[in-house]
Parts: sequence; structure tokens; C-alpha cells
Amino acid sequence: MKLERESLQQQLEPYFFNSWTIAEVVDFILGLEPRWQRFVLDWVLSLAKTEPEIGYQFASQAGTALQTIGREGCEAWLQSALDIYFERGLQPALLALKNLEQFVADQRKRSRGLEFARIGGLMQHFLHGLNGRRLTLESSHSIYTDSETLRLPTVIDQFGSTQENFTCFKAIAVHQWAQCWYGTWRADALADIPREEPMLRTFHFLETLRLNACIARDYPGLARQLNSLQPEIPQIWRQIEAELSKPTSSVFDSIRLSAEHWDKPRPDPFVYQGRLDPERVQQKVETRLEREKQQLRAALTRLAEEQRIEAPDDPATTDTQAQRERNFDFRHGPDSKPGFEFEGIPMPADEEVDSLVTSILQDLGEIPPDYLQAAASSGYHDDLQAQSGQDQPEDAGIARYQEKGAFLYDEWDCTRKAHRKRWCTVRERGIQPDYDSSFVADTLQKYRGHIKSLRRSFEALRDEYRILKKQPHGENLDFDALVEAIADVRSGMEMTSRIYRKAHRVERNIAVILMVDMSGSTKGWINTAQREALILLAEALSSLDDRYAIYGFSGNTRKRCEIYRIKTFDEVYDEKTRARIAAIEPQDYTRMGATIRHLSHLLDNVRARTKLLVTLSDGKPDDYDTYHGEYGIEDTRMALFEARRRGIHPFCITIDEEAREYLPHMYGDSAYVLIDDIDKLPFRISEIYRSLTT
Repeated sequence: MKLERESLQQQLEPYFFNSWTIAEVVDFILGLEPRWQRFVLDWVLSLAKTEPEIGYQFASQAGTALQTIGREGCEAWLQSALDIYFERGLQPALLALKNLEQFVADQRKRSRGLEFARIGGLMQHFLHGLNGRRLTLESSHSIYTDSETLRLPTVIDQFGSTQENFTCFKAIAVHQWAQCWYGTWRADALADIPREEPMLRTFHFLETLRLNACIARDYPGLARQLNSLQPEIPQIWRQIEAELSKPTSSVFDSIRLSAEHWDKPRPDPFVYQGRLDPERVQQKVETRLEREKQQLRAALTRLAEEQRIEAPDDPATTDTQAQRERNFDFRHGPDSKPGFEFEGIPMPADEEVDSLVTSILQDLGEIPPDYLQAAASSGYHDDLQAQSGQDQPEDAGIARYQEKGAFLYDEWDCTRKAHRKRWCTVRERGIQPDYDSSFVADTLQKYRGHIKSLRRSFEALRDEYRILKKQPHGENLDFDALVEAIADVRSGMEMTSRIYRKAHRVERNIAVILMVDMSGSTKGWINTAQREALILLAEALSSLDDRYAIYGFSGNTRKRCEIYRIKTFDEVYDEKTRARIAAIEPQDYTRMGATIRHLSHLLDNVRARTKLLVTLSDGKPDDYDTYHGEYGIEDTRMALFEARRRGIHPFCITIDEEAREYLPHMYGDSAYVLIDDIDKLPFRISEIYRSLTT
């Protein structure tokens, strides 16, 4: 379908702020072959919601990109740029878009080599099997570590086989880990590490030789794999290598020798060597030392309180004496496991304390006395948690996406069997009511006969009575109970008085949230059927006193999980709510886990005996990043499990014909229903609601 200039301008106006830019984008799109125009427009609108400059840059290069790499390649190029935007900001993302040739070269490289995405999970497990503080892995164009995160290449294609490329990945990870474990980044050495070239390169070369020797002593099998990647060491460095291979050598020897031999010709860097960034590491170490000092003090205080160990409360002691008596003793001999004592009483083993001690020893080589002073009170630990890295997002860059009204939720990573802490940013958005639309009036007219019968059936629920059997008093005999009672008498037992039936009025104490999928896949007739179903259900519910809310959900990546308020619990079903339902439009993707966690949080704040979370969706969890397939399904399943633990009953209404492949795993065999004909949705939703709440 040919696009018209005026229509394009109207669609672009909400996202671009000057007519000159809009005109340029329109020219870019209309200058394309007709078969590409709709594809480019949809992407420009999607990108502009995130950052208009990215949308403009894509439009300007779309023609060249489509001719070079085609539709699928173009989508991969854009997703790569968005990844860079969310990780490093706007300018690097724009640079990636402008450098199409580099992306094409990287794609060819990926096709030949081994990608980090394929082995990242395996490498993470391997890394956690080594000693030291728990480190994380990330892919990057630059190989280095900041002493908490190891940066590995996005792809390695230097070798002819997958196994050799994997060995190279392992060598890079091991050497960055070795820098942390064998003292390259000791706090007392950081200031002496040279910053200027070529002395820094010489230091890096010598420190690599020292770390090779350390790995060979402690992990000979691993060292044999790494040896296949090591070049021949020139003879002029042999004597220095022997000196650095001594068990007593340290980073200070590498610093000293680099100052003495910086002018000697060095061999090319080892393939796994990467680069050093002392400034970045120093910032990390300084922040970590202060944080872990307070964490250790608070953790030791908690241990003492759990053991009911307190310092003597002697009015005669001075404040200084009392503080000294509140100090812990650290025992760390060559043949003994690290441990703490308080007033001569050993502290029990504790995973948090052990982890902190390991990390502090890596940085300082000892536990300083001021780290062993008990915190003033256990309440301090609660304040500390708000500042500690344990309670911060795994991606520090997420901070720039936080704003007033944003909520942070965990996400379950099935690849490493752990939650990504505070990983998803959820924001509630309002929906602008569409008072001009005739949709509600048309729906009420279309289903006027059905609405009348629905209201009558729902009014019956309001006055519903339940027959209670085996009651001591009642209006009628319970013949089943009477037969059992007579049988008891004939067998010599005493006859029970519970032989009556009584009608009991059911009190409805229900809170329901309807969670409506507003992803892009609902565009067209699915969206129409959803809105009609909501209108019919809301009209029927006006006959009941049930508390219910309606929220739509969509988003684009973990940093833009958006929930749309259509009707809150406190609002009545009125003209404004109808206009909001009429205004429901498809948005982006379907990141369900974060939405379920947020709506479960809302249900937690409602007092009700029965709490339901009913999802209305057309497909499986999916987002533009890695949130698809097994990952998305497992996170949604975990979010539903967490909801059930809160006493919330999830249920799913879906029109996806493939739902039987994944919904039983997510919701359970009896907590979902598949509607095979979308035209039946408006009729079925009220019937399903009635069965769920009675």
C-alpha cells in the first residue's frame, strides 16, 4: 500500500519536534521502494518512542541498509544499536548506526566464529568454580576487568575450530579472574601501577607472565590448555620470567621490573591479554572497600545478636573501653579456616560473612582492625542495604532510566538459576480517553441482547445461596446424612444431630485484576475483540459489588515495561472508563514477568478473601531483547509462582493456537482456557469470569 505524505507527517508528529525533521524523515521513507516503506515507517515509529534521534538516523540510512543486508539483517542491525544505546548511551548507538560497514563485518565474523551469547552461561558457571569474589561476565568490544565484572569479546573467530575459539574465551576469562585473585589489583599496589605508555604495556606483559606461573602452580590442567595459545617468549625476557615465576613473587615485583626494563622490545600481546584500566579499577576498589567495611561490621553484629552475645554493660567502663570490648577477633592461620571470635566465643559460619572476608582479603590481604568493630545497632544493617551493591541493579546504567513513579522488579534468569536483582523498570501510564470514538456505543448496540442476559445471570450471583449439608439445624433434611446416621445407630454408634440442609447466602469478597495484552501482535481484529470483551464484562460486573481493575501492558526491553491504567480499584465504571477502553491500542512487546510482579504488588494492597489475576493475551511472553523462548516462559512461570505464594490465583485466557505447548507449564493444566475463535471472546469472557468467582 502506497503511503501518503500527509498521513506520514501525522504519524510522525508525536515523536519529532520540528517540521524540518519530520519533512526529512518523510522524504527518506517516500524515497524508498514501495515494498520497504511500511517496514521502515513501523521501525521509525518504534525507535522514536525510545529516542527520536535513533529513529531519524535509521530513516536516513534505511535505503542503503536494506539493499546491503536485507530486512532480517536490518532488524539485527537496529537491535544491536538499541543494545548499545541501553548499555552505553545515545552517542555510541548513533555511531553504531552510522558505521553500517562495521556491523556487516561483525556479522560475517559471527558467522565464522564463536559468540559470547552461546557460551556466556557456561563460562559463568566455570568462573564460579574458581576461588575469590563472585564475578560477573559481560560481552564487550574491549577486553578488561574492573575487578567485579569481566569483559569478554562479543565473538572470537581467530581459530579454525569452535573448540580452539572456546579455549580462547576461557583463557581471557581466567586471566582476568587471575588479576583479581593473585593480587594485580591489590589496594596497596594500585597507586604504583604505571599509567603512562609504554611502561603500562611492559607492566601488563610482565604481570601476564607472573599470572601464567600462578595458574600453572594451582591449576596445571588449565595451564596446559592455555599453553597452546602462548607465543614463544624472547630470550631477553627469559630470566625475568623465571624471577616472576617464583611462588614468592607479587605484583610489586612486576611494578619494579617494568620500571627497570620498560625500554626493552616486547613481543606482541598474548591473544588473551586484553588491556588494563587501573583508573577504573581504583574507583571500583575504593567504593567497594568502604561498602564492604560497613557490610562486614553489620553482618558481624547480626551474628553476635543471633547468638545473644553482648558486650558487658558496665557503667564504670568508658566509651573507649566499651568500644574495644565490642571488637571482634579474626583468626586466619596458614592451616586454619578464616573465622571470627567475640569475647573468646567463636562465631558460627555464615555465607555472607565468608563472601565479604574473601573479597576484602583479595583487596587488602588482611582484615584491618576497624573492619572488626561492631556496628552501633542491627538497625544499621537495614540502612546499609539501601546503599550496598547487593541491593543495586546488576546494570548500574539502569539508574539513568529511573524516574519518579518507576518501580524496579527482579527477573528470573533460567540460564543461571537466579534472579537478576531489580532488573526491570516498570512504569504506570495513563490512557487518554477517546470520547469521540463510537466504539462503545457500537459495541453496546451490537451485543444489546447478550448484555441483558449477562446482567440477569450476574444479578443472580449477587443473591446466590449455597446449600450447606450435614448441619445441626436447617430447613430440610439431608437424606444422605440421615442414611449415614441410621447406619451408625444400627452398628451401635450414637446418632449424630447433623442431618439437616441449610441455605447459606454467599458473601462475595473478591478482588480481580484483568491484565490485558497490548502488544503489537494484537493489532487489528484481536484488539477489537479484546475491547468488546472488556465492555461486555464491565457492563455485566456493574450488577455486582466485586472490586475489579483493568490494566493493559506492553513495553520495549527491560527498561521500558509499561503498564496502562484503564480502571483502578478505586474508580467506578463510568463514561471515562468506557472511553479509556475504546482508546486501547497495540503498543510494543510482551514482557509478562515484570507486569505480573507489579500487578501482584497492587493486589497485595487490597483486602479480599479471594484475589484473582486474569490475563487476556494472544501469545507467549516475548520482547525484542533476549526475553523470548525458554527465558521468557521461565520468568513468567516464576512470577506466577511468586503470585501464588502471595495468595493470588492466576488464570489466563488466550487465543494462541500454540498455547497448549507452553501454558500448562506456566499456569498449570487447569488455570487457562484456549478460545479457538476470536469472535467468541466477547461471549466467553463473562462466562469464564463467572466460573472463576463462584
